[in-house]
Amino acid sequence: MRIAVGAAGVFLIGVGLFFLLPLPGLLGVVVWFAGAIALHDVLIGPIVLVTGLLVARLPDRAVVRGALITMGGLVLITIPALLRPGPSPNPTVLVQDYPRNLLICLAAVAVVAVVLVLLRRRR
Repeated sequence: MRIAVGAAGVFLIGVGLFFLLPLPGLLGVVVWFAGAIALHDVLIGPIVLVTGLLVARLPDRAVVRGALITMGGLVLITIPALLRPGPSPNPTVLVQDYPRNLLICLAAVAVVAVVLVLLRRRR
């Protein structure tokens, strides 16, 4: 069974390479992936590690971890809209004030986390 799954995986990698190699912008894709890996290993990984070590000492660490994971997901989802250079080719796509809306969502998550911590401490 393990050999069959491995063979299927190798076959699917081959299919992916077959469709990927003729792309004209392949070098740009490779550079983008390499940059994403470097960004993760140099910046995001250490930040998450240090934050996890700091949060581990808190009494209500489960709530804080949940809030931080939720906030991180919100930021990751909105990064493309926040960093998009220039005006959108379709003016109906990015009509919202994304920085303001992100801050509102982050504040809402923080408020919910504080309320949960206070409710847990009352018990």
